[in-house]
Amino acid sequence: MKTLNVVAAIIKKDNKILATKRGYGEFIDMWEFPGGKIESDETKEEALVREIKEELDCTIKPTKFALDLEYQYPTFYLKMSCYEAIIDEGTPKLLEHNDAKWISRQELDGLNWIPADVQIIDYLKENMDD
Repeated sequence: MKTLNVVAAIIKKDNKILATKRGYGEFIDMWEFPGGKIESDETKEEALVREIKEELDCTIKPTKFALDLEYQYPTFYLKMSCYEAIIDEGTPKLLEHNDAKWISRQELDGLNWIPADVQIIDYLKENMDD
């Protein structure tokens, strides 16, 4: 079975987190933390900055490693490294997503998350300020 190695950004601003709604593929219309595949010639942090630039047309600065997670989907195995980050330049634009919103800790459970990303929600419940 194929293994995908990806990164995800927990983008923070004013005690809120940026959630994005998938605009394509198997998980269309489900919420996720933006990111994507790591290329063979880049670090995880470099992949994260590149993916956010491609998906949201803004530049982020990773500020802290958050967690590694693994999730078995029916057709592939996911290994994801998650980093807290801030926007360094620009404003997020929806290039690959069909919605995005800044959510508080109290709003985390109110969205229909992609299955693997639920582990990030658990992390945020323990580590995010109200």
